[in-house]
Amino acid sequence: MAITPQWKDELRARITLSSLVQRSVKLTRAGREWKGCCPFHDEKTPSFYVNDQKQFYHCFGCGAHGDAISWMVDQQGLQFMDAIKELAAMAGMEVPAPDPQMAKRAEQRASLIDVTEAAQRFFVESLAAPGGRVARDYLQRRGFSPAICREFGFGWAPDERQALPKALAQFSDEMLEGAGMRAHTEQGERYDRFRGRVMLPIQDARGRVIAFGGRILDKRDGIAKYLNSPDTELFDKGRTLYNLHRAAPAARQSGRVVVVEGYMDVIALANAGIADAVAPLGTALTEMQLELLWRMVEVPVLCFDGDAAGQRAAMRAIARALPLLAPMRSLAIVRLPAGLDPDDLIKTRGKAAMERILEKPASLIDTLWEFERDAQPLSTPEAKAGLKARLMAHVDTIADPEIKALYRRELSDRFSAFAYPPRPPRSAPMQRGPRRAAAPAPAGLSDDARARLSAVMSGGQRQELFQAVIVGLARFPREIRRHAEALSRLASYDPKSAPAIESLFELAERLDSRAPTAICESLGHPAPPADIRYAFLDEGTSTGDACEELAEAVSLLVERPALEAALAATIARFDSDPEGSFAEQTRLRTQLMTVDERLKAFGRRKAAPVATGDDSAPAEDMG
Repeated sequence: MAITPQWKDELRARITLSSLVQRSVKLTRAGREWKGCCPFHDEKTPSFYVNDQKQFYHCFGCGAHGDAISWMVDQQGLQFMDAIKELAAMAGMEVPAPDPQMAKRAEQRASLIDVTEAAQRFFVESLAAPGGRVARDYLQRRGFSPAICREFGFGWAPDERQALPKALAQFSDEMLEGAGMRAHTEQGERYDRFRGRVMLPIQDARGRVIAFGGRILDKRDGIAKYLNSPDTELFDKGRTLYNLHRAAPAARQSGRVVVVEGYMDVIALANAGIADAVAPLGTALTEMQLELLWRMVEVPVLCFDGDAAGQRAAMRAIARALPLLAPMRSLAIVRLPAGLDPDDLIKTRGKAAMERILEKPASLIDTLWEFERDAQPLSTPEAKAGLKARLMAHVDTIADPEIKALYRRELSDRFSAFAYPPRPPRSAPMQRGPRRAAAPAPAGLSDDARARLSAVMSGGQRQELFQAVIVGLARFPREIRRHAEALSRLASYDPKSAPAIESLFELAERLDSRAPTAICESLGHPAPPADIRYAFLDEGTSTGDACEELAEAVSLLVERPALEAALAATIARFDSDPEGSFAEQTRLRTQLMTVDERLKAFGRRKAAPVATGDDSAPAEDMG
């Protein structure tokens, strides 16, 4: 068995990098990271950071960067296999037995890199030669500066079938073909794969040339405009991002990474001074490419053309990302104006226009909602039901249970607001003289349900926020349907709340929610007490604002018991997975603290006390 990338990923996941580094470097907590003075150069001000979540260390002073394995090699001075063995002992893993075949492949890979590096030098020399004049003119027309051309390694592949064997005579045809530089016909005739094309090297995360992309200059029938190297021992296009080795350091400075559709878009952005861009290589984003992006930043920005093809590309990326979503790990999406790619936008409107678009991306959930909402006409109940089915099908692909629940609630709320908009109030006829008595409400609310609601609304429940939410939903019965799923979850988390919530559902079924005053004593139902003081119960608050405040109250009411239930489940599995359980407990406790702060802030936004003669009630007592 060989030491595969998957085995190394497992090894890194079992090692807490900051604990490893702290054996020889003093680190202090800095937000989600650790910082200290760099051990690779002499410094007095800390510029060395360790990120456990992304499993890397980086020095902004000298550029030192790596993971647990490279730390043992570069800082501890161990050989690669010695570093692997020591880390495996720490992690409780067995080192796979050496595989002679894999060792031979590793040696072959090293030799193939010699081929691609030599081919790159040849292409650069060909660009500078008289025969490269047409390519140099093309690059000048595109507006690429000489510095950008040198940085990205532009070259030229002569329009000849046998140019490489002559220029790289030190390598056999088998090696040239193994590196993707040559191909052969069915009859066995070998020829140069790249001919008459502007060439770009494709590099790995360490900056080594592993493949090439070539762009043809004149349109020819049956010939692809862009041609990439085939998959080889060196190059797997599904595991490679173009420009990663340059964009990663830039992304650590900007806190952002931009994903565009092609490598010429990357270079156009770099030419304008936007250095944190990468691109896939002729395919939709893969799971491995998404993982590479999330190691750099928590929310990569995907940039697509504004046409229908760009919209479809965005949805393919979203569908690939949904099963992989995790706390603090998502995507943001920007769409360019129709008909413009990044190069066109920068040339016509300037770099500032591009930056403005990148500064205001849409969230993943916003893009998902808008795409499905606009995918087809929604003029019938059946079409609207189809919209909800499509949304929930996307939600079902999310693996993380908490994120899945939050997406389900958010998309259900959006669907309800879209499919069940508030009806306009009934117009009352003009009257003269005394007001007529209110029309009787639909009959049938059970005595038991009315008693339960009365108990809650009159203070029968100790928890003031729960009491206020019940009153608010009684005041706005049409909102009960909107929050039905959240209320059902609350009833499952807190059985004491179930009877009142069941009564609310009965209320929603039987009351006329279109009436201006759906709940009042004259209609035979309990009226809200005057001493419950929240903005959404203040008669002076507009209906729209009150309903939004009420929605926030429902959210706060449900989130805490959900987090407490998740925390209890995490604590229960501590014996079987202590490290994972501890990390999850830390995350959940942080979220609980955040919810508590939101509860306090919400309490401070209560409406001013009414004149009851009692000023002793604390303004922030949430029960």
